[in-house]
Amino acid sequence: MFMFKSALSSVITVLTISLIACSSNTVTPGKNNSLVNRIKNRGRVICGVSGEIPGFSFVDTDGRYRGLDVDVCRAMAAALFDKPDAVDYRNLNAKERFTAVQTGEVDLLSRNTTLTISRDTSVGMAFGPIVFYDGQGIMVSKRSKVKSLKDLNGKAICTQTGTTNEQNLADKMKLLGINYKPVVFEDINTAFATYQQGRCSAITSDKSQLISRRTTLPERENHIILGESLSQEPLAPAVADGDAKWADALKWVIYALIKAEELGITSQNVMQKINSDNPEINRLLGNGSNLGEGMGLSNDFVVRVIKHVGNYGEIYDRNLGLKTELNLPRSYNRQWMKGGLLYAPPFR
Repeated sequence: MFMFKSALSSVITVLTISLIACSSNTVTPGKNNSLVNRIKNRGRVICGVSGEIPGFSFVDTDGRYRGLDVDVCRAMAAALFDKPDAVDYRNLNAKERFTAVQTGEVDLLSRNTTLTISRDTSVGMAFGPIVFYDGQGIMVSKRSKVKSLKDLNGKAICTQTGTTNEQNLADKMKLLGINYKPVVFEDINTAFATYQQGRCSAITSDKSQLISRRTTLPERENHIILGESLSQEPLAPAVADGDAKWADALKWVIYALIKAEELGITSQNVMQKINSDNPEINRLLGNGSNLGEGMGLSNDFVVRVIKHVGNYGEIYDRNLGLKTELNLPRSYNRQWMKGGLLYAPPFR
């Protein structure tokens, strides 16, 4: 009996050691198998976007991708390669977007996506910082005579499946005791086309997207967005869960955009700021610091990003700001010291 127990103990010990060895070899996030290194070897970032939302991600008349979401992709390429255009874009609809990240079809999702607890914990996603604070709204035509949500009782409302908008609409209408007819589409273009044809009395989406899409409608002045908000929609880019180095790179590149604006560092003056007397600016710009190394980035990654893409304020102004067709006030998307919600942790 003693010999049997000793033999059994030896077998268990060997199995335990084998399992530990196997587990230590299968996942080593942050080391040489990180996506950061694979992207570097490839020479380009593959970025999932919508491609159909002016101001966020769309193709301009020159055939170039532009928008706030696109500039997040460009910032990542600038940090990695010092080349903001080293990006391959993949247009993804709402239903496709998470699968594309999970399967590795794209390295990064930068596609007006709302950060929620379920998406962050159970869909295999790791979200970066919020890049746009939004809220869900409803757009109607002036001819509909709809002035508030209660006027939509018994009416058809267009929305897109696979989004938070669909559930938010149901929750809000149930709370208000309003009966409505949901008309749901996988493709956002079909949803807007159906609304435009008058087959829906209203369409719901993030307010920024409604404002953006309104610019593409005939007689845009005949469409209004109701003042009531259905929800809060913090939009953030995301990468696949399980790769801490790549997730950290996304996180701190975005924080760099925010911190640079706070410290007055722009695409025009960044090269002069490198030798600043301000130690905080010196650390941010990699002068005497090694803050990039832990993420697989160069220590001057912030200089690369700001030089090529600009700070958050520059990105916002050229894509969404008051001099653009969208003319979106910054509101919550202002820096914290100006009453907004933008805030970056210390670079130290």
